[in-house]
Amino acid sequence: MAYRTPAQDRARWERVADRLLLAVRPYATDDHALVQLPGTPSLNGPLSDGLEGFARTFLLAGFRLAGAGGHDPNDVAGWYAAGLAAGTDPHNPGRWPTFTECNQAKVEAASIAIALHETRAWIWDRLDDRVRQRFLEWLAPMVGNAMPGNNWVWFQAVTEAFARTAGGSWRQEDLDRVIAVNDGWYAGGGWYSDGLSGGERRNYDHYNGWAMHLYPLWFCRVLGADAPTGLLDRYRSRLHRFLADQRLLIGANGSPLVQGRSLTYRHAALASLWTGALFDATPLGPGETRAAANRMLDHFERHGATDDRGLLTLGWHRPFRGVLQVYSGPASPYWASKGFMGLALPPGHPVWTSPPEPLAVERGDFTRSLEAPGWLVSGTAGDGVVRVVNHGGDHADPAHPHADDPCYARFAYSTHTAPETPGDPTAGPESCADADPLDNAVVLLDSAGRASHRRPTVRVSIDGATAVSRSRAHWPENATWDPFGGPSTRYVSGPWVTVGSALRGAVEVRAVRVDPAPGEEAADAGHVLRVGGWAVAIGPGAGPAATATGGTAGIAGTDGLVSGITGAEGLPHAHVVVSADSNAIGERSATPVLETAEPVVPGRAYVALISLGHKDVALPGITTGTEGTDLLVRVDWPGGEQALIRLPTPW
Repeated sequence: MAYRTPAQDRARWERVADRLLLAVRPYATDDHALVQLPGTPSLNGPLSDGLEGFARTFLLAGFRLAGAGGHDPNDVAGWYAAGLAAGTDPHNPGRWPTFTECNQAKVEAASIAIALHETRAWIWDRLDDRVRQRFLEWLAPMVGNAMPGNNWVWFQAVTEAFARTAGGSWRQEDLDRVIAVNDGWYAGGGWYSDGLSGGERRNYDHYNGWAMHLYPLWFCRVLGADAPTGLLDRYRSRLHRFLADQRLLIGANGSPLVQGRSLTYRHAALASLWTGALFDATPLGPGETRAAANRMLDHFERHGATDDRGLLTLGWHRPFRGVLQVYSGPASPYWASKGFMGLALPPGHPVWTSPPEPLAVERGDFTRSLEAPGWLVSGTAGDGVVRVVNHGGDHADPAHPHADDPCYARFAYSTHTAPETPGDPTAGPESCADADPLDNAVVLLDSAGRASHRRPTVRVSIDGATAVSRSRAHWPENATWDPFGGPSTRYVSGPWVTVGSALRGAVEVRAVRVDPAPGEEAADAGHVLRVGGWAVAIGPGAGPAATATGGTAGIAGTDGLVSGITGAEGLPHAHVVVSADSNAIGERSATPVLETAEPVVPGRAYVALISLGHKDVALPGITTGTEGTDLLVRVDWPGGEQALIRLPTPW
């Protein structure tokens, strides 16, 4: 990567922002009210998608204009002011939908409010009084509105805060409620659950950064002196703690963790880093913040996030619909605008003037446990990979069985791989009918060879670099999965599966026990146990550079990393599964898997060694035993360190 001076860094960010803003203009209506980008409409429809195109690009324009102190060679202010006037005109056939007509409009209203706040001197203050009044009238139905119990409450709080400063409608009860429910979602350690699932905190993903931390602080910024006493400091303290963890979740390749929903927002993963710098709420040095931002921008630019028209695509690297949701439309990727928030900082801010610093994963190997989400994290400086082993949240109601969402229910995620996500979730669950869990999954195969599902999972323990969780194996009768995590019509239930992990460097020790449900021993017999390793992108051709002999399999990915799996106890059969058009990283992918030779034996320990790293990864020694009804797996790591995985019975 070529060295750039701090001044060159900022100039590059400005150029990229300008290119993105100019690229969408040919797709706007003549009056600029809607930006109607080409592509498959979302579930919300083309009118909503057009508003989304306006609002999300306006957010980028707002940061760009604010940081430039109003310098505006591309007439950003005039262009979006015209759209505001036309979009709020009730007599305009192409006006913005109301909140009653389109629920998604509430989301976009918050982006518009933040952009207007940041550009108040150049746009809001220069608007005609009638336009200002029409905009406030458009926002007014947000007051008293019963918002969904997740990050959406902040769209209400931010818009009412702006309305309060601009003479519009607002209600103190709404603001107080948002503050209270947000506090109830705080899980400690800087982490929020994005609402509650079944009354529990389980919803952990990138929304922590680009919603749960961003909006509370911007709410205080908009209110200014009217913000409740001490609230800003509370939110700053929580973000500071969160960033101590988030800095660990960025790979040396510049990629954020490939986990959770709305991954097509891409650069938005930088929102919390920029927010930390803007609000002086970060443990990162300014040079590390900019280095992480530069690396992520480079990553997505190198891997085709924009097409030949300069438009952000629906996908991760290339266009890829497997990681989308039903609410994803052509303009959805433009929430990447949140990743450009650093442009709101003036050119003289230390984040733009300090020398670059290495990322956390480049400073040395680390292993951490993140208590709130139930994650084990390891980073290795030699290959720059960050891995997360998941024994915590799964974004599903624990009271009901669910088909697995690959972006939540896998046992592991990384910055260099993506989960297998076949099908197109925006087309309905039928398009994903063959989505049996494979990579980083622990499943039981029924007599037809169908894989069981994991959700909901229950955390059993997390201690140091080990963690344990449990779920009851179940099979959707229609073999579909719901991208929103809702319960399917019927499931066939099977045994309980307890899984424990010990993580160190490139290697996870994954131990499994299977126990029949009481009274169902006969019905729960006869299942083969399958354990999947990391899915990696592979090049074109007849097959991957892979080996599979006895209880060991390895695959060389396109980036030089090797996905390996070795059976250490009870898993003698290894093979490789090759897939096409099912992975966000590459058009072809491969996954190494292990299976038992015979039906699984209840109450026995099965152990797999799963690695993602350089070709020669040193594997630990494994010893199994018992203590009462608990199964014990002792791990002897190379170098003399030990770990103990304890697998208790489910009752």
